[in-house]
Amino acid sequence: MSYSLDTPSIQTLKSEAKALRETRAAAGAPLAHAAALEQIARTHGYRDWNTARASLPEQQVTPFQVGGRVKGTYLDQPFTGVLLGVQLLGDGSHFRLTVNFDTPVNVTPDFLFAALRQRVVATVDSHGVTPALRGNGQPQMVVRRA
Repeated sequence: MSYSLDTPSIQTLKSEAKALRETRAAAGAPLAHAAALEQIARTHGYRDWNTARASLPEQQVTPFQVGGRVKGTYLDQPFTGVLLGVQLLGDGSHFRLTVNFDTPVNVTPDFLFAALRQRVVATVDSHGVTPALRGNGQPQMVVRRA
């Protein structure tokens, strides 16, 4: 069976159900574990939890998912952002990521003037590190799940 790059895993849905239960409990309206699983399954378009469980992989299919929050460094500048695009490249071990930064990143080596970037496209390996290196030997981008 094949999955798209933005397919959630069973672990993701279980984490969402746990967060839903905690939110509801804090609001004074506790929710049973089974009811939380059912509700999360429906929000992802499945008829019920059993259907979702049978359809989805146990673990994450890829290290990156569209819409996922990320953090890291770009040209040695720290960032947080959202993945707008993920493409598995032909070699099967690298990904082309489109990242939208929460706050634009200055890409100039000195700070006398600013050249800000809000969105970048980068090729990374499965660990989130670009094979391309800067002049100082550091990778151009290092990206991790936030």
